[in-house]
Amino acid sequence: MIPVQGFEGATVAVLGLGRSGLATARALLVGGANPICWDDQPQARARAEAEGFELRDLHKQGAFDDVAVLVTSPGIPHLYPQPNPVIRAALEAGVPVDNDIGLFFASLPAQGWDMLDQPPKVVAITGSNGKSTTVALLHHVLESVGRDSQMAGNIGRGVLDIDPPGNAGVVVLELSSYQTELARALTPDVAILTNLSPDHLDRHAGLGGYFAAKRRLFAEGGPDRAIIGVDEDEGLFLAGQMSQAASDDRVIRVASGRKLSGPGWQVFARKGFLSEMRKGRQVASIDLRQMTGLPGAHNHQNACAAYAAARVLGLAPRVIEAALATYPGLPHRSQTVAEVAGVRYVNDSKATNLDSAVKALSAFKNIRWICGGLEKEGGLSALSGQTGEVRKAYVIGREAAGFAMQLDVEAEVCTTMEVAVARAMAEAEAGDVVLLAPAAASFDQYDNFEQRGDDFIARVEQGLGL
Repeated sequence: MIPVQGFEGATVAVLGLGRSGLATARALLVGGANPICWDDQPQARARAEAEGFELRDLHKQGAFDDVAVLVTSPGIPHLYPQPNPVIRAALEAGVPVDNDIGLFFASLPAQGWDMLDQPPKVVAITGSNGKSTTVALLHHVLESVGRDSQMAGNIGRGVLDIDPPGNAGVVVLELSSYQTELARALTPDVAILTNLSPDHLDRHAGLGGYFAAKRRLFAEGGPDRAIIGVDEDEGLFLAGQMSQAASDDRVIRVASGRKLSGPGWQVFARKGFLSEMRKGRQVASIDLRQMTGLPGAHNHQNACAAYAAARVLGLAPRVIEAALATYPGLPHRSQTVAEVAGVRYVNDSKATNLDSAVKALSAFKNIRWICGGLEKEGGLSALSGQTGEVRKAYVIGREAAGFAMQLDVEAEVCTTMEVAVARAMAEAEAGDVVLLAPAAASFDQYDNFEQRGDDFIARVEQGLGL
């Protein structure tokens, strides 16, 4: 646990008592603060009360009279589309609002680092797609060479729930735009932006607000090194803002599908090969084509970002290459479930938006595509022209018929995962890939994308008799 510093003897309100909220309350208590807790869900309040935490209804008048700061969970809106009433009450009372990420960065350097030969490093990764894979991949690389590494944030444990990192330890964080927008302290040693595509636009009042939330990771504390995907205009702009000159190697530019050049530091993947360039010269090359845990150009982009971070942390190219080759992949992210009679079954339930679905579709050929769910703002126009490898779509979700009508491929309305998997399996031929890449949220039929992916796996295994 990372004890929260700076609030000894103070009353700190915690709003939202899920995984991060309860971890925050515990870390505050250990750090000497007096946490008071609230969640609108009775079950969540009961869990906190069972641990001995004081409950206070933060909706009531005067609830913030003695509160030093309000710490809120990332899923609770703090500005758009409108602030949660509790957060609004805190702001009107003049009480600062923070989250566990801000408390983590403010508290971590106090953990006896002056006694270490090599201080720990924090690598923070954000972006629209590929965050989890990049975090897990870097963590895997570090562990493979015996380096102390912990994953936290949106993956692994809550940031305040991890162990204080030891000598030369690395904390690898996955941070969402909800987290980076609100954190009052953001001071990673290495910051990574994988890419940017429209997502969570209601929470940020449009694409500009979404980009601004991501950009705070680079602007607030100024990381020692910035690794930035430049395949989109926003990343290209951010890399330019962070650089003092074309040769500034504090900024590492990353791209997929094209070559980068110039006097600076670049890592790019093209035609299945990762290349590292410094001062206009190639210093390393890695063949990614046979690495089964990293299929497709989008995963090659993730590999470039993780490779660049590992290089910043002092690892040699061949050491990184050996670790990349043993990466098993993450559940629900281009996860091969089975391969029987020449048909491959791939679970990419994490492809919850159009951009991630397009990237999943580009990674395979002869696709029998299971898609659909809770359609996101903007419709499906971005999928037009991106479905050339799709032999047929099998559409799930409550609004499956409307979803199917927007596709530019042959589509069958299946509604349920059970029917979609059965139909795809019945029609699949050797060389086909049955791919779950929904291009939509899961909440119309499932609690989360993990549950949707688990259902796909169960239906496939049942159909194959595994």
